[in-house]
Amino acid sequence: MMDYQQKLAEKLTLLNERGSGVLIRMNYIKKTCTDPKLRPSVLSDKAMESAIKHINKKFPNIDFRGSVQSLTSIQRQKSEVLSATSTYYDSFLDVIEFRDHVYELLNTIDACQCFFDIAINFDFTKSYLDLITTYTSVIITLSRIDDKKALVGMFNCAHEMTNGASDPSYPRLGQMLVEYEHPWKKLTEEFGPHTRSVTTALLSLGALYPRRNLPAEQWRSAHLLSLLSAPAAMLDPACCDTVTCEYLSVEVMERWIIIGFLLCHSSLNAHSPALELWKMALRSGLYLTLTRDEMLNIHKVSEDLFDNIKGYNKRIADIKECREHVLVNSGAMHREKRHFLREALKELYNVLEDEPGLLGPKALFVYMALSFSRDEVQWLVRHSENMPKIKMPEDYVDNQMAELLFYMEKLRDLMTKHSRVVQRYHVQYLAQFDALVLNDTIQNMYVCPEEESVLMSSFVSTLSALSIKQVENREEFDLQPLRLDWLRLQAYASVNKANLPIKEYPNLAAVMNVIQFHTKMVDNIEETLHETSDLSILCFYPCVFEKMFSQSSDEMKRFLMSFPSTCSHFSLCGHPLCPEESEAVEKRSLRLCVTFLEQIAKQTSSVILDICAEQCRLHDQLLPKHCAETVSAARYRKHKKTVSKKGEVQKEKPGAESLRKDRAVVTNLDKMHLMLTELCSTYSLSSDLIVFEHIAVPTEFLLSHLETRLAEIIVRMANFSQATQEIARPSDLLADIKAYTATLQGLGSYVNVDVTRMVKSVLLQQTQPLDSHGGQTITTLYTNWYLESLLRQASNSFIVHCPTMHCFVNQTMDNEPSFKAEEFSDISELRALAELIGPYGLKFLSENLMWHITSQVSEIKKLVIENMDVLVQMRNNSDKPEEMANLKRRLTGGENMLKRMTIIGVILSFRSMAKDCLKDTLEKHCSYLVGPIGGLRDFLAPEADIKATLSVYELASAAGFSCDIDPALVAAISSMQTDNTSIDEEYKLSCLLLVYIAMSLPSLALDPNSCYSREHGGHNNNIHCLATAINQLSAAMFTVQSKNIEQHLKEFLLLASSTLLQLGQNLERVESKNRESVYLLLHMLVEESPFLSQDMLECCFPYVLLRNAYREVYRAFIITLG
Repeated sequence: MMDYQQKLAEKLTLLNERGSGVLIRMNYIKKTCTDPKLRPSVLSDKAMESAIKHINKKFPNIDFRGSVQSLTSIQRQKSEVLSATSTYYDSFLDVIEFRDHVYELLNTIDACQCFFDIAINFDFTKSYLDLITTYTSVIITLSRIDDKKALVGMFNCAHEMTNGASDPSYPRLGQMLVEYEHPWKKLTEEFGPHTRSVTTALLSLGALYPRRNLPAEQWRSAHLLSLLSAPAAMLDPACCDTVTCEYLSVEVMERWIIIGFLLCHSSLNAHSPALELWKMALRSGLYLTLTRDEMLNIHKVSEDLFDNIKGYNKRIADIKECREHVLVNSGAMHREKRHFLREALKELYNVLEDEPGLLGPKALFVYMALSFSRDEVQWLVRHSENMPKIKMPEDYVDNQMAELLFYMEKLRDLMTKHSRVVQRYHVQYLAQFDALVLNDTIQNMYVCPEEESVLMSSFVSTLSALSIKQVENREEFDLQPLRLDWLRLQAYASVNKANLPIKEYPNLAAVMNVIQFHTKMVDNIEETLHETSDLSILCFYPCVFEKMFSQSSDEMKRFLMSFPSTCSHFSLCGHPLCPEESEAVEKRSLRLCVTFLEQIAKQTSSVILDICAEQCRLHDQLLPKHCAETVSAARYRKHKKTVSKKGEVQKEKPGAESLRKDRAVVTNLDKMHLMLTELCSTYSLSSDLIVFEHIAVPTEFLLSHLETRLAEIIVRMANFSQATQEIARPSDLLADIKAYTATLQGLGSYVNVDVTRMVKSVLLQQTQPLDSHGGQTITTLYTNWYLESLLRQASNSFIVHCPTMHCFVNQTMDNEPSFKAEEFSDISELRALAELIGPYGLKFLSENLMWHITSQVSEIKKLVIENMDVLVQMRNNSDKPEEMANLKRRLTGGENMLKRMTIIGVILSFRSMAKDCLKDTLEKHCSYLVGPIGGLRDFLAPEADIKATLSVYELASAAGFSCDIDPALVAAISSMQTDNTSIDEEYKLSCLLLVYIAMSLPSLALDPNSCYSREHGGHNNNIHCLATAINQLSAAMFTVQSKNIEQHLKEFLLLASSTLLQLGQNLERVESKNRESVYLLLHMLVEESPFLSQDMLECCFPYVLLRNAYREVYRAFIITLG
C-alpha cells in the first residue's frame, strides 16, 4: 500500500481528538460515581446492595438466568436500571473502540518503521506521543472507576432480563475491565512490540527537553524573553529552525517521557541517553496530570511497577534518588522560575504595549512567555494540592501569583487587541519571504516524487497568493488546509523507504515548521493563545485557586483582577463527547468568578469607606458646634490675660494634620489612598468578563457593595438607640452624608464608575420605609423617633409648640429632659430632615401622623356618641341661656375631648412645619418645578369640582404647600367611614363635635397651664394648636360629607363666642384666671382659617375684648428698648 494511502496523519489527528473526549468522559464518570449528590440512584439504592455485591464478586461470569436471589431487585426495576446505566455502558464501549483503533494504528506505524524526530517532523512526532499518553491516561482513569464492574454488570443483567440475551459487546468489555485491574502491568505487555518507535520518538527530546528545563539562573544569564538586552536586534524576527518546539509545554514533554519510558522500560537499560532523559524528568516534580484533577504520582507508580520486575533494583534506586532531589531542590527551583517570569513578562508587556508594532517580529516571544508561565502555574497547582511533607513548605506557597496571572492576561489581551498588526506582518512575511525560501529549497532538492511535489507546489502557490490587501479588506484567512497537508507530507516522508525521506531534508522541515508557525499568526492566533496559556486546571482545583487569591490579597492588590479574568477562559476546556461536564464547569467557573469579584469589591469598598469616615471626622471638626470652646477661650483671653499652665497640652486646631515637616512621614490616610490606588488599578484589566454565557462587570460589583455598605453606614450614623430613644440631629447626619458623598465623588478619578448613580440610588432608598434589602432606613428611624419621642411628649405638654420660633421647646421642669426639642424641630433641623428623607419620606411620615390622628378622631367620636342627646339639645337651644346652662352641667368628657383635639392640633402643627421646610428645600433644588405647582394651587377656581381640587391640592401638598383643605386628612377621614354608618350619621356627628368643642372651651380657663406665653407665641399646654385642629379637621370632615365648610365654621364661631362671653360674667376671678388666654383662641382660629374673617368674628365677639385680652397677657412682660 502506498504511504499516502495509510492515512497516518488523518488517523492520528482524529484519534487524538477522540481520545481527549473519551478521557474527559472517563474522568467525569469517576467523579460522578464518587460524588454522593451525582452518584447514579441505582448504586445508592439500598435494595440494590446485595445485587451489586454479587455482581462484583462474580464479574464478569455472572449467571443471569439462574434463580439468584440477589438479582431479584434488578428484575423488579430492570427498565430503570437499563436506562440509568446505558450511558455509562456506552461510554465504556467507547474505550474498547478507541483501544482497537489505537492498536491498529500503532501496529501500522511499527510496520511502516516510521521515523520520529521532534525537531524535524514536529507535528507527526507530537501527535504520536500524544496518542500514547492519551491512551494510557484513558486506561489509568478507567481503572480508577470503582463502580465500573457494577455499572456494566447491572446493565447486562437488566439487558438479558429484558431481551433474553446478553449484550453482544459484554464479553469483550468484561474481559477488558478484568485485564486492566492492574493497568501498568497490562500496558507494558501491550507496548512491548512498540518499544523501538516509542524510544526513537522520546530520544528526539534529548536536545530539546534539557534546554527547556534550565534553572532560572541560566534563563537570567541568557536574557531569556528580553527585548531590551539586544536593542540593535529588536526589529529582527524571532525565529529558529525549531520554532514550534520553543513554546511546547514542558509538562507535556515530561508526560511523554515518564509515561513513555514506563511503557517501554527496557529502553532504560538499553540506552544511556534514555536513562538520563528519564531521570531528568523524574527530578522535575512529584506529580503529573492525566486529565483535569486526576494525578499520577510518578515516583510511586514507577517504583511499584519496577518492584515486580527482576533486575530493576538500580532503577528503583534511581527513582528514590530522584524523589529526594525533588523534595530538596524542586520547590525552590520553581519558585525562582516564577520570580524570573514575573519580571520578564512585566518587561515584555511594557515594551510591547509601548510599541505594539513589535508584536509582528516578536510574536514568538509572547507565546514562549505564556507557555513557560503556564507550566509554572500548573506545576504549583499540582503540588499545592498534594504538598509533600518537607522542611520548606513556603516553596509551595506563592503570594505573588496574582502578578504572574495578571501579565499573562495582559499579554493575551495585547495579542488579541493588535491581532491585525500581527496578521499584517506575517502575511507579508509569508508571501514575500517564506514562499521564496520554500521555492528555492524545493528547487535544490535532487529528488521530488509526484505526490510530494504536488503538495509542495500548492504550499508555494498558497503563500504567494497572500496579499496585504486581504488584511486591509478584513478578509477571513483559512490556512488550516496548508497545515494539514504539511502533516500529511510529514507522514508520507517519515515511513521507511519513503520516496522523499524527511530525515535527509532537514532544511525543508525547518522551513516548513517556520511557515506553519507564521500561518498560525495569520488565521489562528486565538487558538494558539489558548494552547500556550490554558489554565483550565485551576477550575478543577477551586480550593487551591481560592487559596492563591487569599494569599495574593495582601501584597498583590493591583493584580487581583487576574483571578476572575482567568475564569473567563474556562469555557474553552469542554469537549463534545462530555457535554454533561460543561454544566458543572460553568457553575464552578461562575461561582469562582463571582467570589473573586465580590472579594475585590469588598476590599475596595472597605478602603473607600474608611477614607470617607476619616474625611467625615475631619469635616466634623469644622462644624460650627465645635467652635464655641475656641470662641469662648478667645473672648476670655481678650478680657483677661492668662498665664498658660506648665505641661498643659495646646489643643490642635482643625487642619493641623496637613502640616508636615517631612514628606517621608506617611499618615494613615496616605496608606489608605495608596491602597485604594492599587485596588482600583486592577479594574483596568477588563471592563467586563464573559464566563460562558454570563457577562460579569467588575465595577458593578463594586457599586453594589458600596451601595449596601453606604446604606448601612447612613443608618448607623443616625445613632438611633431603641433603649434610650436617642438619635442624631438631622443637620449632623446631613453634614456627615455630604462629607461621605463629596469623598465618594473622588472615586471617579481612580476608576470609571458612576458614583452619582450609586449615591442617588442609596439616598433614594433612604426615603422609603425599607431599603432594597429589607433593612430599616433613616426615614423609618426618624418617623418613629418624632412620633414616639417628640410628639408623644408634646401631647403630654412636656414639650410646647412655639409658633414664634417655628419649633418645639421643652417645658421648664425639675427633671432634665433627655433631649432639647428645639435642636430637633427648628427650621434648620426640619430642612435638614426634608433634605434627608425627601418628599417620599415626608409622605411616609405624614401617613403615620394621619394614622395617629384617625385613632384620636375615633376616640372623640365615641365621646360625641356618649353625649349625643345633650349635644342635640344644645344645638337646638343655643339661643336659650338658662336651658344651655342646665344642659352644660350634663355634658361629660369635655376635658378628654379637648385633650385629644389638642394632640391632633400638635400633630398637624408639626406636619405643617415639616411641609414648609420641604417647600423651602424643593425651592432651593428645583424652583422651576415648585413655582408652577404653587401657581396651579393659587389659580384654582373656588367653584371647581372637588375631585379636581383635591387632586391639585394633593400635588401641592406633596411639594410642601399648605392647602385650604388637607388632601391627606380628607383621605384619612374618608377611610374611617364603614358600611355600618351612613353619610348623614357622619355629618350629624361632625356637627355635634363642633358643638361639643364650643361648649367645652370655657373649661380651658380653669387649667393653670392654659396661660398664653408671649415668648412662645402660644399656650403652655399647647391649646393654641386647637385652632389648627378645628380648622383642618372640620374642613376635611365636611369635604368628605360634601357640605359647606364656611357655614358650619360660622355656626361654630357663633356658639364658641357665646360660651366664652359667659366667662366674663363670672365674678370669681380665680376660677377663670386664664380667661384672656382662652379668648385668644378665637382670634387664632380666624387668623388660621381660610373660611373665616375678622368681620365674622367682630359680629359675634367684641374686638375690645380681644384687645384687652392681648394687653392682659402681655402685661407680665417688661419690654425694654435700647
